[in-house]
Parts: sequence; structure tokens; C-alpha cells
Amino acid sequence: MFKKFEMEYAGSPLVIETGKMAGLANGSCLVRYGETAVLVNVTMSKEPRDGIDFLPLSVDYEERLYAVGKIPGGFIKREGRPSNKAILVSRVIDRPIRPLFPKDYRNDTSINALVLAVDPDVLPEVPASIGASVALNISDIPFEALVGSIKVGIVDDEIVLNPNLEQREKSTLDLTVSATPDKICMIEAGAKEVPDAKMLEAIKVAHTEIKKLCDFIKEIRAEVGKKKAEYKSFAVPEELVNFVEEKAKDKMAKAILAKDKTVRDEAVNEVDEFVIEEYKKEYGDEAYEENKLMVGEALYKAEKKAVRNLVINESKRVDGRALDEIRPLSAEVGLFERVHGSALFSRGQTQVLSMVTLGSSSDEQELDGLDEEVAKRYIHHYNFPPYSVGEARPARGPGRREIGHGALAERALEPVIPSKEEFPYTIRVVSEVLSSNGSTSQGSVCGSTLALMDAGVPIKEPVAGISTGLFTKNGDTSDYIMVTDIQGIEDFFGDMDFKVAGTKNGITAIQVDIKIDGLTYEIIEEAFARTSKARKYILDEVMLKAIDKPRAQLSKYAPKIETIKINPSKIGEVIGAGGKTINKIIEETGVKIDIEEDGTVFVSGIDARMIDRAIEIIESLTKDVELNQVYMGKVTKIMQFGALVEVLPGKEGFLHISQISKKHIAKVEDELSVGDEILVKVTEIGKEDGKFSLTAKGLMEV
Repeated sequence: MFKKFEMEYAGSPLVIETGKMAGLANGSCLVRYGETAVLVNVTMSKEPRDGIDFLPLSVDYEERLYAVGKIPGGFIKREGRPSNKAILVSRVIDRPIRPLFPKDYRNDTSINALVLAVDPDVLPEVPASIGASVALNISDIPFEALVGSIKVGIVDDEIVLNPNLEQREKSTLDLTVSATPDKICMIEAGAKEVPDAKMLEAIKVAHTEIKKLCDFIKEIRAEVGKKKAEYKSFAVPEELVNFVEEKAKDKMAKAILAKDKTVRDEAVNEVDEFVIEEYKKEYGDEAYEENKLMVGEALYKAEKKAVRNLVINESKRVDGRALDEIRPLSAEVGLFERVHGSALFSRGQTQVLSMVTLGSSSDEQELDGLDEEVAKRYIHHYNFPPYSVGEARPARGPGRREIGHGALAERALEPVIPSKEEFPYTIRVVSEVLSSNGSTSQGSVCGSTLALMDAGVPIKEPVAGISTGLFTKNGDTSDYIMVTDIQGIEDFFGDMDFKVAGTKNGITAIQVDIKIDGLTYEIIEEAFARTSKARKYILDEVMLKAIDKPRAQLSKYAPKIETIKINPSKIGEVIGAGGKTINKIIEETGVKIDIEEDGTVFVSGIDARMIDRAIEIIESLTKDVELNQVYMGKVTKIMQFGALVEVLPGKEGFLHISQISKKHIAKVEDELSVGDEILVKVTEIGKEDGKFSLTAKGLMEV
């Protein structure tokens, strides 16, 4: 049955429609916010998936270009693989929802958000996130958490909720917050050096509005929600947990105490093998084969409990560090002569190599998406090869995690990248993770800052990144211990990965992943304080000692770029019919030429002399002939009563026979030949047709 629900959300009408579309999904709703519309459908498999120990949840945010009245480019004319933006939005929808499912639930669950229409003033990410929460709540899928999302900006130091297009262009903050009525469960932000206190204030304002949305979702669920389905629990039997705990407890407590990840993993594996043998002795090989997955999960729980007990009860960490201590740091720049910029950054056993390439404006990445951005000139890619974690498997293309981490590092550094007017280069940074033991995304932020400075990119401020972790007693956020600079094992078994990047002045990026039902304001405030202190330490003690400012000169292998301005009406003369003129210049000089609509011309190449030559040609093509100006011209055609003389490329004037010399001339050929270079002066320019006359009197003798 069709139902329509309405509320005002952050000052705009929010409409939820149910019972009209996609009737075979477990839960479905159409979300209208402004003129933006997103259809969200959730489905669940009838049976759980065997042989897994995780929640098989998939989230797909699907962009359709008809939503903004565009036809896809290319030969096929239909949407292809998800854009990076779509993948990032899928992650933003997934992260707050995943921890709120029952821990023992294993049915395949799918969330699909299909963007149907986009109002430029209303980004579809927010209605998509809201729709996911509504569709899950009204479905029979065992999900009953009230969770909402909102965007936050800062315009003229004022906090703005769900900012429109004009406000987004002025905003110093692009923050997405997801929350339940009681706690914050997801933070994703890009910012222009926003202070910690202002960021916390923005989060609090967002939460106040989200609470109203949660009440709204609760009302919708009460009216149209289905009865929640029964599902097969995959909780590990208590007696198995107790058996493994009894056998593993003392050995596991010792095994996890190692600074080196490889040594620790080997010690933990030995404990696992010991417990498995004990289980086989007690229950037999056949019972083990039947319960292999459950035994493995019980061993995971035993290791998790050992790590958490160490931190919570003894205030110790597996590698012996203090709770606020950062792992050993090192940084090195200029590792490779041929690349434009390079840096190697290490934090403990996490090691990232970042490489910078500088290109012309034609190297900008073209974007074909639903928002207003059509190209970007700063690009950050992140690669996470199998060898970085000691695994022997083939390398594949970047997955959602790699795309997400690359986007996080890109966001962190984008606010300090110089404008195109200041530095007319396209900039690509690639972070290669060589060794991973936690916080590789923040390692790539540090390494990339160093590589950019090594390349001579005049960044406004150096950026560093760090992550904090959280350990609560049974999920109680009022009783917790926080640790700075988490390594892999603390990420796996902790409750939070709170990543913050920024300069000494403020935050440039945040990404928060949690495994509990949410965070309190006190936890967030402490995380900001810890990461701020750690960032400044990393900058002062390591990064700025490796290189304290951007190099004054670019690499000799980097392209040189010169910028000139021409009259926009002259662009056609530089390009020529079918690109004939510009291609001739490129062929002659070997440079790259990029022309923008406002008449800005970027000329790039390795040879400075050829750049100057190309600029000289372009300027001559775009200059207008001036009255009374003297030019060195070239005779292009002999006529009965005079000659045509080219004074500028493509601009020919008429030199009458009477104006060739002070003396009488019977025939033009007696004085001039095609190809001769002579000095001429412009004596007349036609107002209507622009044709001009020349004289050589008094100049031929000079």
C-alpha cells in the first residue's frame, strides 16, 4: 500500500514514499529531498552463506546520467563500472550501518541506492544514506537501529547543514556525519585547516538534526514496517568459547607480546595449532572437521580477548609502547633521479613510497558524474600489493579499499595544493604501500607531503596524518582506553580507527571506522586532541627534518610550463582549420599546448628554447596589425600593380608599386621576388574588412 511521509530536514522538505515501487524487495523506499530522488532497495538471501565468519553485506550506490540530463560519452553510450565517486559513497553508506547488524547474522544482504534525479543544490549521497536506513528498518531484515546522515559545511565561519551548491563552493568544510539518537557512528570529512573545536561543534550541530530524523524513521517503521524475520544464528557455542579460552589463555597472553608483526603472528599460529590439537584429542578429528569454522572463530575471540585485556586491564600494548607513544619514524626524499619527486615514509613496520609526476593541463582527469565537478588536476592513487602483508597471491586492480584510501589522502592534501594560477601543473601522486602494519592511509599522507615538496610543488603547508584506536569494556563508551598510532592488531581487535590528517593549523581530512554502536562527544574530543599533538610531533621531529620546504627548482626531467593570455576571439586563429595551425606549431617545437576558453594558453615541454619559440609563434598569430607600425614582412605574391606582403602569420597587406621605393619603378619584378624579406610600414587599415595597406618608401634603403 502506497504511503507518503514528510518532514522538514535541515530546512528543506524530505519526503519518503513506500509501497509504490520495487514490491519484491525485502524493503524499499523512494527518497525525495528537494528535487533529488533516490530509490533504495534492500534484499536478504533466504539462507545464510556457509563457510564464512563475517557479515556478507554489499552496498551499491548507482549513478545514472539521465539523473542530470546527460547521455554517457564513448562508443557504448551506457554507464559502465562504478565511478570512484560512486564507490566512495557506497563506503560512506556501508560504514555506519555494518556494525549495527546482529553479530551472529550471516545471510547475504544487499543495499542498492539508485539515483533517479539530481538537484544541484541537493547532493544525492544524503538521501541515499537516509533511504538505506529507512528501507532496512521497514524490511523484515533483522536490522532495527535508527541511524541517519547529514552533510555539514562552514560558510563565513557559520555552520551550514546540507549546504546548497553556492554554499558548498564557499565552504571550508565538507563533512558527512552518521549517527544514532545517542552516538556518532561515522565521520567523513575534507576541510581547509579547520580547528579541532570548530570540527567538534559541527559534529554536535549535525547530531542534533539527525536525532529529529531518527524520530521520523521510527514513525515510518511503526506504520509500515514488516515483522522481522527469524534467522539462523552463527554465534559460537559458549562451551566451545570456554574450552578454547581455557587452553589458549596463558599461551596467547605471551604470544601477542612482540614488537615484530611476523614474530607475533608466528607465535599466535603456534598457539592456534596447540589448541586445535587439544580439541582433536578431546572431541576427535571428525568433530574438528565439522566445527572447523567455529573453532577458528573461537581462536579469534581468544586472541582478541588477550589483546583487549592487556590494554584495558593492564594499560599495556602488544609492542610495549605507552598508550600515547608513536612507533619509530623515518623519512627520506629524492630517492630516484628520473621521477619528478619521491619520498619514503616509515612508521614502525608500515612503509609507504610516494611518487610525484607533474604534467600539463591536458593531463587533468576528466570526470563524467552527477555533480558539478568535470575535471581535477590533483590526483592521488594508493596501491596495496599482496607482498605488503607477506601474502603470495596475484596482484589485481584497485578494490574499494584502495580507492577509499587514495581518496582520503587526496582529500587530506587538496587544501594545500597551489591554485592553477600559482602552479599551472596537473599533479599525480602514487603511494605504493611496501609494508603494512596499520595506518597505511595516513602513512601515504605523510609520504606524499614529502614527495610533493621534493618535486618543488609549492604546497601551502605540510600535512601529516595519524590514527587513534579505542578499547571499551564490553562496548561501554563511558569506560574506555584510547591509544595513539594503532598498528594492525590493535585495529583488528579494537573498537575504532579514528584517522585524522592536517597541518599545524587545523584538520584537512577525517575518516572514522568503528565496530561498536557509536562514539560519544568525549571520545571524539579526545581523539582530536591526541591526533593534533601527534601530527605536530611527526611534522617537527621527522618530516621537516627530511625536507623543510618545497624545493626552489623543479626536476630537470619535469616539464616546464609557461602561461600566456590571448584574446579569446583569437583562439580559432591559433587552432586553425581542423587543428592545422596548432598541430604545425606542436610539430615544429615538440611542445604541448593547452588553451582554455578565457584565452589562457599553457605551453609545456622539456626544452625551454622550444617553449619560447612556440610562445613567439602564438603571440604573432594573435597580434593585430597596428597602424604606423613597422614590420619585417615576407613577399608572398607578385601582382601587376604591387605585391602581397605577410607582416604577421596569416596577415597579408598590399604594397602598391608606387610605395615600393622613392624612385620610379616600371615593373614590380624589377625590385621584388616571392620570398623576399622587406621592411614595411602600415599606412591604412580598413574599418570594415580590416584590410591594410603598406609602404616601403624610406625603409627599403635603411
